[in-house]
Amino acid sequence: MLPPVDTDEEWDAVVPDETVMRPGAEALCARLGLAGEPLARFPDGSQPVYAVGDEHVLKLFPGAAAEDAITEGRVLSFLQGRLPVATPQVRDFGPYENGWRYVLMSRLPGRNLAQAWDAIPQADRERLVTETGEALAVLHSLDPGPLDDVLGPGDWGIFLDGQRAGAVERQRTRGLPEHWLEQIPDFLASVPLPRAPQRSLLHTEVMRQHLLVDPGGWRLTGLFDFEPAMIGDRAYDFVGVGLFVTRGDPKLLARLTESYGRAFEPTVLLAHTLLHVYSNLPWYMRELGAPAEATLPSLAQAWFATT
Repeated sequence: MLPPVDTDEEWDAVVPDETVMRPGAEALCARLGLAGEPLARFPDGSQPVYAVGDEHVLKLFPGAAAEDAITEGRVLSFLQGRLPVATPQVRDFGPYENGWRYVLMSRLPGRNLAQAWDAIPQADRERLVTETGEALAVLHSLDPGPLDDVLGPGDWGIFLDGQRAGAVERQRTRGLPEHWLEQIPDFLASVPLPRAPQRSLLHTEVMRQHLLVDPGGWRLTGLFDFEPAMIGDRAYDFVGVGLFVTRGDPKLLARLTESYGRAFEPTVLLAHTLLHVYSNLPWYMRELGAPAEATLPSLAQAWFATT
């Protein structure tokens, strides 16, 4: 039986502990008719996720993240067959015990793009980002209305206001140096962002780690991890794209936005980066580097330019 996990302390004690998690996952698999299937926990991700044999994936959500389980189950069910890239098919989702919830889904074929990237020829990388742009274009064209009851924020402008109010302190807690912190208020004030944009279904973490590819032909075979999905401005989705798919490569970002059908100003994407729920500029700088000119407009060009 899985114990309640409602606090950060309980999360740290329980979720990493396989002596606790595995029996609970096995019991749930038996309940779902999958008793005896081999169970292997994936090493990555914030939630405990298990491969169940070759065909299923079981994702568990403690009480502290119960709403994420509902989001993932509903969004994946809504997306079934609608994108040009496969998304996991929901087999079952619902409550388990002690506040825990689960999503049982199909296992997508392919290799994680982040792990495969160094082995992929340049021409195939260009095709993969093209396919990513095409998939995003379809995702953002869908009417998200059927998900209004589970996805936020209800008012995009109010969301931006709240994120803007906490932008400096958010980066300070992550260790951003003062000469960067002092630029944030004026930079955000200088970049106009629509308060009522066209409502789009957002993945919010489009990154190589959430894409799968076929090593035999280097084609995109899957997009997964929709638990942080939102409804809002489609430019917000290009934070993850620029930082974690094209990773500051202007030619790749240009190809991706061409297939998507629209490009975005670098300053707009950096503003969304600062306002993103999971924003962490020091981490991004370690991953991608920072320009010699230590200004936010220069950083926007370094990470999000297409020329």
